[in-house]
Amino acid sequence: MGTDWARLPPALQTHHSRTTAADVGHMDIEFPTAMRPVLRVMAWLGALLERQAVAVPTHVVRHMADGRQHWRRTIRFDDGRVYRFDSVWECAGPGRLIEYVNPFLGLEMAPRLDDCRLCYRGIRFVLKLGPARIGIPQWLGPGVTDIVEEALDEHRFAMDFRMTHPWFGQLYRYAGVFITGVPVSSAEEQTSQADPPPPSGQASAAAGR
Repeated sequence: MGTDWARLPPALQTHHSRTTAADVGHMDIEFPTAMRPVLRVMAWLGALLERQAVAVPTHVVRHMADGRQHWRRTIRFDDGRVYRFDSVWECAGPGRLIEYVNPFLGLEMAPRLDDCRLCYRGIRFVLKLGPARIGIPQWLGPGVTDIVEEALDEHRFAMDFRMTHPWFGQLYRYAGVFITGVPVSSAEEQTSQADPPPPSGQASAAAGR
């Protein structure tokens, strides 16, 4: 982000810092019922979740490794099911980053600062084959991604992820409020009652799926 980093509110600087820490909060997840078959495929690929929810407890752990930022998201539903959604961020040139949901598939995004809000606009999907990156237009997928993060105070932020198709409108949204910079041990304690999380995008077998 260059010089824009200094303009970020403290909560967003903490959220995107290179230190190992966690964000703890709740998320809403919504999508049309007709999207469920598509989301099953995306969940199998490690992207998004195929369950709707209101204020579902969520914690996100981030750490740096090999020059990339790793994100581990754990979502725990009232019925005991536990979902994991992991991703890895890496720089893709000036003003660009790619979020990989598995070793082969990612989303290239352009972040920008808009009146103290951090906004991301999806540019294209990326298929990674060895050293090669093959761009895939977003209109060939479920839609165009927009993410907005906004600080609420020095320790909390709100985030809003939307996927919108040019023909069919909004097809997926998740949004929530999080406390950022929580020590990882404290975040784990808040969600320690469930079984260890399963592979990305899948529910825990122990939870009865």
